[in-house]
Amino acid sequence: MKFVQKFLNDNKPYSLLAGFCAGFYPVLFYYSNNFGLVNSWDHLGFFLINFLCLPMAACFVGYKLFGISTLKRWQRYVLPFVNMFAFLFLLKICLYAGLQKKISLGILVFSLVYTWLLWKHYKKVMIFQLLLAITGMYTFTNTLISQTRFTKEWMEQPDDIRSVRFVKDPNIYVIQPDGYVNFSEISGGEYHYDNSAFKGYLDTQGFTHYDGFRSNYASTLSSNSSAFMMKHHYYNKGTSFNEGINARNIIMGDNPILEIFRDNGYKSYFIAEKPYLMMNRPELGFDYTNYSYQDIPYITSGLRLDRDLGPDFAETIDDGYTGTRFYFMEMLNPGHIPNQAANSEGPEQERLNWLESLEWANEKLSGLIDQIVTHDPDAMIIILADHGGYVGLNISSDSTVKTQDRDIIHSMFSSQLSVRWPNGVAPPFDGQLKSSVNLFRILFSYLSEDQKYLQHLQADDSYMIIYEGAPKGVYRLLDSNDNVTFEKVELFTY
Repeated sequence: MKFVQKFLNDNKPYSLLAGFCAGFYPVLFYYSNNFGLVNSWDHLGFFLINFLCLPMAACFVGYKLFGISTLKRWQRYVLPFVNMFAFLFLLKICLYAGLQKKISLGILVFSLVYTWLLWKHYKKVMIFQLLLAITGMYTFTNTLISQTRFTKEWMEQPDDIRSVRFVKDPNIYVIQPDGYVNFSEISGGEYHYDNSAFKGYLDTQGFTHYDGFRSNYASTLSSNSSAFMMKHHYYNKGTSFNEGINARNIIMGDNPILEIFRDNGYKSYFIAEKPYLMMNRPELGFDYTNYSYQDIPYITSGLRLDRDLGPDFAETIDDGYTGTRFYFMEMLNPGHIPNQAANSEGPEQERLNWLESLEWANEKLSGLIDQIVTHDPDAMIIILADHGGYVGLNISSDSTVKTQDRDIIHSMFSSQLSVRWPNGVAPPFDGQLKSSVNLFRILFSYLSEDQKYLQHLQADDSYMIIYEGAPKGVYRLLDSNDNVTFEKVELFTY
């Protein structure tokens, strides 16, 4: 307390400290709440420069500049204003990525009024900011510990599949429509929709459909990180059902799928409507991406940028590469119901909204498939949805409440899988295509004509983190036989 009293009564301006106090808590706040989006050295540099160095420089230079005789009368206002404006503006950036002119203007006006009326108390504000930073440091430390203590043991393969050698080498196009429910579920359950027209189109293109196929996890990141590792991660023992630990790093680079394709002479392409999987700037394992990191702001949801898959795919056709290719293409339709209650129009209206988005997804898929087949008649095309549409719930986060409702559970996990096998001939073991975790292992067994890799298929179970209605934890909601169940993940080991 003596230190605090001395600080308050001291006549020193503490200009550098004023800038530091303005930015330190916003940095901790953003990292604690969005670690999966900023866990890169590039982001650390961005935050150090823009959230700490710039406010400190502004306070130091501004205070010195207003120290000249003609501006001296205004010098006392510099640190209170810059400290408050930077603090509120940086918090706004953390909460609402972007400029938001009206909010920014409000912050400017508030900072000016505060400076005019309460400039003498700016050191008290600095102490408050430091106290916030102490609480933020506690939260950030817990976040960091949870991220670093998790074992990578789950990523280890039980066999030598990383050394698999292909006998077949078609160009492979994996198209992932977000939240696209399986044909077998969409006609009933919570959806009650006739999707036969699009299914008929796929039939004419030679696709085989896999009824009952579903995801093992309930979000894009959790589902794809499991699929690209061909292993279960159980939501990292319950860290987050949406933001899996290092999920983007796994999907975009550090995974056996891209390594295996590369070792078998494939060039890999990632083409996406939005750069959601690239937000934390992971080290890229794909040879080509239609977004560069220069396109992507450091603080963003990743959903504001938008590209058309068709033209971006067309550009890759004439890139001069004559070898075999692997494509992973992401589209955002049909998607899923809103995450926030404020954005929800209720279960029935959200169902209608989802169906409207489904029609748009069907149109885009048809156009992209026509484009692929025209260019590459022998293409192997895989339509692989990441999870269900969550129709039937008020908001998607209601999925964390315990339920034994068969239709609701399948609404979360049911996902479309349709495959256009080369020459129209599916392998005799394609009946084992039941969930996304095993897709690539089965695909590699087909390409290598070696069924030994099927000996280590993962259980076709579907999992969810439950927060309400049962002790918090990861639960198996569907077993390998598609039975509704409710068993805690502690029953399972890596």
